Amino acid sequence: MSFKSIALLIAGLGLLLLGACSNGNNQATAPAPNPAVSPVETTSGMSSNATMAKSKMHGGQGGQVIESGDYHLEFMPEKAEEGTHLDFFLQKGEGHASIPDAKVTAQVQLPDGSQKSLDMKYDSDGKHYTVLLLSQTTGEYKVAILSDINGKKVNGRFSFKK
Repeated sequence: MSFKSIALLIAGLGLLLLGACSNGNNQATAPAPNPAVSPVETTSGMSSNATMAKSKMHGGQGGQVIESGDYHLEFMPEKAEEGTHLDFFLQKGEGHASIPDAKVTAQVQLPDGSQKSLDMKYDSDGKHYTVLLLSQTTGEYKVAILSDINGKKVNGRFSFKK
């Protein structure tokens, strides 16, 4: 081997080592999976885990959270014998005051690709909106919650696995 070949080989190995040892600022890391909670799109730029931690600090229920302007949206799917209860907390302001008079619809895409549109009813005892999704299909469900608060649209996208 010539001196030129050896120098190129060493330089190439050096570049590989530098790349492997970089701090990884441009590398995406996946959060540790939590079987009870699926990833959520957030409008605040926080990860779902950071958003949920923030939620617990100020009165959250421990579900998937989106903070959108003055609004706190929190989604909690709960398994039931006949399907899945979809619970949705729609709140406003720093104190997270419940909003009981919104029109709330859950648009659900089932794992088989079919879609259901479900009107959610307000439960005054639990201070949240709820509906029963009658489906036993195993897989990932994608849920868009559409809220109309006196003409103002506040929407969130969530998902869960069954």
